[in-house]
Amino acid sequence: MSPNHRDDGEISGIGRAGVLLNAFQGSRGILTTRELIERTGLPRSTAHRLVAELVRCGFLERDGRALRLGLMFFELGQLVPRPRSLADAARPYMSDLREATRQNVGTAVLVDREVLYVEVLRGKDGPRVPSRTGGRWPAHASCSGKAILAFAGSEVVEAVVADGLTRLTENTITEPETLREELARIRQRGVAYDRQESFPGVMAVASPVIGPDGEVAGALSVSGLTGRINLTRVDAAVRAGALAVSRELSHAHTGFGARR
Repeated sequence: MSPNHRDDGEISGIGRAGVLLNAFQGSRGILTTRELIERTGLPRSTAHRLVAELVRCGFLERDGRALRLGLMFFELGQLVPRPRSLADAARPYMSDLREATRQNVGTAVLVDREVLYVEVLRGKDGPRVPSRTGGRWPAHASCSGKAILAFAGSEVVEAVVADGLTRLTENTITEPETLREELARIRQRGVAYDRQESFPGVMAVASPVIGPDGEVAGALSVSGLTGRINLTRVDAAVRAGALAVSRELSHAHTGFGARR
């Protein structure tokens, strides 16, 4: 992510702090100051000064000689309205899906060109993959991302295409026209499939969640190992769950509360 700049082109202090904090993405959650310097390219003195300030403010915590994100982020994250309201509405239906399928169940939103998982429930028979709450994944290579893109505006789809369709497995869609055709099919059937497009040996199905404004708000998904999940049997349950979550969001918006 690009750091924030002042109008004169100089990177601001907030921008440098953002660069440093973003370095934790894609990590195991704990980094040393040296690793932060290597990941960000910030001057050593600047990095040490920012680390000390972020620790003082509660945005970073020391873990021995290493650092991890502080609880301040968790507290602030609970105040972010869109992911929290979606996760709250989806949670009971996610629990039902996990119990019924014994597979992994996730809820995701679109952020830039990636899906951000706002909630992930691990199933007893579910695959152990990197997808986790707070994690991101390329939208074009996941059923959740494709489910959202299918019902998003064409400008959103074209932005994803322009960014490049990175190949993650031999089944990942990397051709723009193939992706557009796939999104058209998703709009017709109301569900999106991931047939080993994100991870070899992992298949998944997702359905879009529609917000009170009629726009796509996110997606609900179920994933499992090839041979342990039957997508054509699970897709109806996922679609029903997504429709139920959409109703919950609508009821909460109009003030009638949950209908469950």
